[in-house]
Amino acid sequence: MNVARLLPLVVVVPLLGAAVLAAGGRRLPRVASDSVSVAFAAVSAVLAGAALLGGAHGDPYVVEWLGGWRPGPGGQGVGIVLAGDPLSLGLAAFASLLVVAVLLYSWRYFEEPPRRGSGSFPALMLIFQAGMCGFCLTGDLFNSFVFFELMGVVAYALTGFRVEERRPVQGALAFGIVNSLGGYAMLLGIALLYARTGELGFAQTGRRLDGQHPDALVLAAFVLVAAGLLVKAAAVPFHFWLPDAHAVAPTPVSMLLSGVMVELGVFGVARLYWTVFAGPGGLPQEAVGRALVAVGVVTALLGAAMSWRQRHLKRLLAFSTVAHIGLFLIGAGLLTAEGTAGTSLYVLAHGCVKAALFACTGILLDRYASVDERELHGKARELPLTGGLFVLGGLAVCGMPPFGTSLGKAVAEEAAGHTGHWLTAVFVLASAVTGGAVLRAGLRVFAGVGTRPEEVRRRTGAAGSADHTGQRSDRSDRTEDFATDADSTGDVGTRGDEPPETGGRLRRIPVTMLAVPAVLLAAALAAGIVPQWATATADAAQFFASHEGYESVVLDGVNPRPAPGPPAHWTAVGVLLGLLSTALGVGAALLGLRRRTPSEGTERLLRLPARLQSGHIGDYVAWTVAGVALLALLTAPGTHTFG
Repeated sequence: MNVARLLPLVVVVPLLGAAVLAAGGRRLPRVASDSVSVAFAAVSAVLAGAALLGGAHGDPYVVEWLGGWRPGPGGQGVGIVLAGDPLSLGLAAFASLLVVAVLLYSWRYFEEPPRRGSGSFPALMLIFQAGMCGFCLTGDLFNSFVFFELMGVVAYALTGFRVEERRPVQGALAFGIVNSLGGYAMLLGIALLYARTGELGFAQTGRRLDGQHPDALVLAAFVLVAAGLLVKAAAVPFHFWLPDAHAVAPTPVSMLLSGVMVELGVFGVARLYWTVFAGPGGLPQEAVGRALVAVGVVTALLGAAMSWRQRHLKRLLAFSTVAHIGLFLIGAGLLTAEGTAGTSLYVLAHGCVKAALFACTGILLDRYASVDERELHGKARELPLTGGLFVLGGLAVCGMPPFGTSLGKAVAEEAAGHTGHWLTAVFVLASAVTGGAVLRAGLRVFAGVGTRPEEVRRRTGAAGSADHTGQRSDRSDRTEDFATDADSTGDVGTRGDEPPETGGRLRRIPVTMLAVPAVLLAAALAAGIVPQWATATADAAQFFASHEGYESVVLDGVNPRPAPGPPAHWTAVGVLLGLLSTALGVGAALLGLRRRTPSEGTERLLRLPARLQSGHIGDYVAWTVAGVALLALLTAPGTHTFG
């Protein structure tokens, strides 16, 4: 069988499953609708895996022109192409497998779905899966926008799934408006490229640009399209929607948002550069790399600092994701096969770990109706298995060998070290702080380590709302709409009134809710200890970063065979840096548990970024516009010549 024929099915099968559930979900019992959704999601994952394996044993690129509408000899055509290289196919397979894991985790969620509406949630999840797979495989700018919007629209609906509650609707609204702005920016950039080249395909557009001089229009097109993708990636200063959405989204949805969706934004930026702008008529590598690395460094440091400040576990994990998106942007911004390989492995393992951590947080929410680190102090001692998984996830976030997060980080660190050793320090610092925040929360909640909340309140003389530092302000009042609160210690948490997402508080944790995070963490571990994964990722990165190779296979039907990529394997330096970031993370966690109040200097430093997370959509829109201008300023120097 022609492997290329599988590509459309990877997208169509989950859409077909969603249609079945939409048509028959009202008549199906809950168990039947869940079974149908898992079956369709799993079939799509198998198809993506089969296409990936078929490519591995044959031609590395798999290309399918829908309906046989191939371009003519001059490259002109109106056909729609799906192009699967090993990296994009692997990402599509990973997204599909994560959807399967989330659907299994959700088996006992929403035990009281809306009347005759048991199929609505899994149907939305399947459409979400189709959007992610289509985004990975499309070879067309406009269809990339279509799948971008499909992902976004379904994600808004899933975030505000509990439409009868006010806070989810608010979070979904902020999510929807900011991401729609990103979509409009992306569409405007695509229009500029179409005006210049008359083409919409990645390969056709890139080949047309290759014969021209780069100018301000090309720069503007890149900035607009990249800004739209960076909004989806939640890079600073486009990130504000992500913590607010995570605070109110159902836990299974958070597992997908942080596990794979925001990472697709980074993938989209890298795909855009290598296929369209990496040729002689595109943009200089130095300019694009400088912009991506600069945004990545700011994103990593700000996300890590804000993660450390949170008490609300979902917001803590959300800011941790922001920090790691910064690290992924640095790796991708190096614009080397080695940086791409390290980032790819890092994304894979991070997605598993972050989804597992959200799954453990969901167990806490449904057991204790709270995700407040201090309010849960020691309450979860009765859940040793969940606690063990949570702490393991924290160690993986730190970058502890031999997790795949550590191997991916080590490879990306080594690539970054060739640009500047200070970038290596950013990797270590961001990993240590975000992992330390997770470990601090895990030790406090599951082991009862640290000062009890009533003692903190007695010592500080506050009941959790007054603010002797003046931190509490009108803006922090507004964030309460997202179930957050700032107490006198400066931590941001909840008021302990989070509604459980199941029909009632769980007395016994279902096996599926424990098995899923355990399997995900095992997969993250396997990514670090199975050498074939690292080797395959290195080769895939080599294919992914070939501008000429992509054009050749899509337009000329010539499947190139680039030289094998640089090996991605453990090195002594990588192991030592992983151990260093882990040791720093553990030390930070213990220090955080010992200190009763944060230092005034730390609070003064973080006060401004904390207030920027205002919950006001107008503020977020203003920062989105400012971010587009900032990206243009970072990319512009030396990018164009006139003549």
